[in-house]
Amino acid sequence: MSAAPGFGPRGGVLHAEGVSLASIAQAVGTPTYVYSAASLRAAARRFREALEPVPRKAIAFAVKANPSRAVLHLLHEEGYGADIVSGGELTAALDAGMAARDIAFSGVGKTPDELAQALRAGVGHINLESEREGEVLAAIATRMGLSAPALLRVNPDVDAGTHAKITTGTSDSKFGVAIADAPGIYDRLARRPGLSLRGVAVHIGSQIMALDPLEAAYRRIGELVAALRAQGHAVGDVDLGGGLGVDYHRGQDADVAAYGMMVARVTRDWDVTLMFEPGRYIAAHAGVLLTRVLWVKPGEDCPFVILDAGMNDLARPALYDAWHDIAAVAPNGATMRAHVVGPVCESSDRFARARLIDRMGEGDLAVLRDVGAYGASMASCYNSRALTAEVLVEGDRFAIVAPRIAAAELRPQHLPSWWREDALGQAA
Repeated sequence: MSAAPGFGPRGGVLHAEGVSLASIAQAVGTPTYVYSAASLRAAARRFREALEPVPRKAIAFAVKANPSRAVLHLLHEEGYGADIVSGGELTAALDAGMAARDIAFSGVGKTPDELAQALRAGVGHINLESEREGEVLAAIATRMGLSAPALLRVNPDVDAGTHAKITTGTSDSKFGVAIADAPGIYDRLARRPGLSLRGVAVHIGSQIMALDPLEAAYRRIGELVAALRAQGHAVGDVDLGGGLGVDYHRGQDADVAAYGMMVARVTRDWDVTLMFEPGRYIAAHAGVLLTRVLWVKPGEDCPFVILDAGMNDLARPALYDAWHDIAAVAPNGATMRAHVVGPVCESSDRFARARLIDRMGEGDLAVLRDVGAYGASMASCYNSRALTAEVLVEGDRFAIVAPRIAAAELRPQHLPSWWREDALGQAA
């Protein structure tokens, strides 16, 4: 069973760094996401150190993995910029102190308003997902009297070998332009006023454990860079995306040191500045979802442990059949085999099926591990449940960095005004 760095037992009780998770539950309630600052910093430094062989580089954290302002501010202090996919993520990155020049705007569905917002902010570059998006961006920039810095995202038709729902580099993906079409599209967009094409971008998926698919994609990008230069284009930047995976079972993550050496070897003749967009690799192990057992209900083959955390709080198991280790905050050494489920009225609200776990009873505290990435960022108020609180721990201190928000507060509801008017008319 994996143990997230920054989380471990002290005196028989699971702690986040120097703080008992039981004390956090008492002060904040459950369910609550708990992040370890030490774990975030360690992963950020490990990734940066692995890229030391790469002479010119920039690292931008994928905000979609965890948009917490506290997390983003910590990573800003570690020298990270931001990879964003919406105007809301742009606001989050700027509010966290990240410089606009260190922000890359990715995503297949940017609106014209978001493109204009990015230009006003002065982002480092915008990754174009289609020729039409480039045309629209050029027109917006021209009206604003600006030249939009941009890269063309290319689909290299490489299967990342990961879950189908997080694969983005195959020929049938909605992301990027086909690599065969890229030279022509790049040539046409480069001629447009208002657009400053600086290079290309690639991202083939998430949760990638083997380096071979990444190397294959990068080699195709290297060939494209050479072809674009042969057409007379100055290519100064290449965004290699993210995607390095973590092992949710055994803690044997993708070999980031080997990744750095592979990148240096494959790109040594490119003469470009490389950008990297890690998300999951930085944040996954840095968080747990603290929850409480509501009921233990008998089942046909084994009991159901019903938690107060549900699929609206942590969607990954329902979406991807994802594995997260489950542990008692104060284990007594006994174990049980159980289905672990949440309270949401969906059969897919299940975190584990017939899994051997610490023995738990009604009222006991538990954690789902390795949820610092794509945990709170994917949470919702489904079933009109409150949006989960988030806590950051640093040493022996903790702070609520996102409060629990009731569904009615997050999205206030109103009746149509004419119903009130009709009621008044009938009363008269």
